[in-house]
Amino acid sequence: MPFIELQSNLPASCFSQNFVRKLCSSTAKVLDKPEDRMVVVVKPGLEMMMASSSSPCVMLSVSAVGVTDTAEKNKEHSSKIFHFLTTELGLTGDRIVIQFHELHPHQVGKKGTVMSFL
Repeated sequence: MPFIELQSNLPASCFSQNFVRKLCSSTAKVLDKPEDRMVVVVKPGLEMMMASSSSPCVMLSVSAVGVTDTAEKNKEHSSKIFHFLTTELGLTGDRIVIQFHELHPHQVGKKGTVMSFL
């Protein structure tokens, strides 16, 4: 169950109605996970600075079990996600940062228990 959280200082009007759906589909494909297990949140219009600038920017957090545990995997994920975000949002790569967080099954609660027991 990957968790994708996009935070941006871009206004909500910069995100099309289909953007969340596209982000879900794209990251599910990148992480090789089913779309129906993805949790995607987009938070536009935030007060943000990146590299001492308040120019348009995005911070994306990817938290998942088993797919963000090596530098090699995250290098590949990063390349594909950067391509999606630069294409969809028109930002340059220096205005996007991605954080990868490895989760363990006991750190994800679902159905009144944790993933370790499902």
